[in-house]
Amino acid sequence: MAVTRTTTTTLPKRAKLFTKEDELKLIKDDKYEGDTDRQKGKIVWFPNVLWYLGLHVLAFLGLYTLLVHAMWKTWAFCYVMYLMNALGITAGAHRLWSHRTYSANLPYRIMLMLFNCVSLQNDVIEWSRDHRGHHKWSETDADPYNFNRGLFFCHVGWLMTKKRPEVIEKGRSLDLSDLHGDPVLSFQKRFYMPLGLLCCFGLPTIVPWLAWGESPWTAYLTAGVLRYVCCLHITWCVNSLAHWRGHRPYNKHINPAENLMTSLFAIGEGWHNFHHTFPHDYKAAELPYMFNFTTAFIDFFSLIGWTYKRKVVSSQLVGTVRQKYGE
Repeated sequence: MAVTRTTTTTLPKRAKLFTKEDELKLIKDDKYEGDTDRQKGKIVWFPNVLWYLGLHVLAFLGLYTLLVHAMWKTWAFCYVMYLMNALGITAGAHRLWSHRTYSANLPYRIMLMLFNCVSLQNDVIEWSRDHRGHHKWSETDADPYNFNRGLFFCHVGWLMTKKRPEVIEKGRSLDLSDLHGDPVLSFQKRFYMPLGLLCCFGLPTIVPWLAWGESPWTAYLTAGVLRYVCCLHITWCVNSLAHWRGHRPYNKHINPAENLMTSLFAIGEGWHNFHHTFPHDYKAAELPYMFNFTTAFIDFFSLIGWTYKRKVVSSQLVGTVRQKYGE
C-alpha cells in the first residue's frame, strides 16, 4: 500500500541539498541487471577459511577472558576500540570514500584512515571498489556479496570463496581515480599490512598492558580478537540481515530493508532500504539521528570545519519515491 504521508527532514546547517540532476542520478544509481547463478564457488581453505575459523576459536576464548579476567578499564577500552573500528567503516570507507556523500579535510581523512586500519577489512580502495560494485550491480553475479546466493554467502561466504569472473571483470571497469588520487589512501594501501596489524591487534594489546597493567594476553584476546570478530559480524550483517529482514518503505522492489537491530549495532548502517534508494545521502537514513551515531559523528566534525559539503536528499523527493515505489 502506498504511503501518502511524508516525513520532513530537517537539513543540518551548511548541508548541501542535491540539484535536480543529482536527484535523478540517485534514482538510477542501483542497476539490477543480469541473472544470478547459485552454483557454489570454489572454497579457499587456505588461508581464508582457516583464518576465520581460527579467529572465531580465539574470539570464544576472548569472551571467556573478558567475563572472567578482564579489568573494567579493559571493558571500556573494548568499547572505544569498537567505535573506532565501526567509524573506520561507516564514516570512512562507506560514506566518505565509497559514496562521496561528504567531503573532509586532511586531518579528518588521516584519522578515519587509521580507524579503518583498526577494522582490518581490506584497504579502503579495495573495500570501496567492492562496495561500488555491490551498488552498481546489486543482487547479480557481478555483486561481490550477492544476497541471491544465500544468507550465509552474503554474510561471510563471499570471503571464503574465489570471486566470480563477473565480479572481477566488472570491478575492473569501475572508475576509482578519486580513490587512487587521495594520498591518504595511497599511503594506506602501500603500508596496509603493517598498519592493519598494528592498529587492529598491536595497539589494543599494548595500550591496556602499559596504561593500567592489564595482562597482554587478556588485552589481545578481548580488545584485539574478540572486538575484531564482533565488528566483522556487525559489518557483515549489513550485507545479510539488512538485505533479508525489515520493511521497505522507499522501494519494495529491492531486497535491502530497514533493519533496526543492524542499525543499532552498526551505528547507523541498517537503514538499508533508504540507503540503496538514495545512496548519496550522507545520513544513509531519512531521519538523521535514529540509532545513527555515524551521522552525529560527521555532524560534530562539521562544527569545527573538518567535514563539509554533506549531501542530503530533499524531503520532497523522498516523499515522491516513497509514494510511488514503497510498501
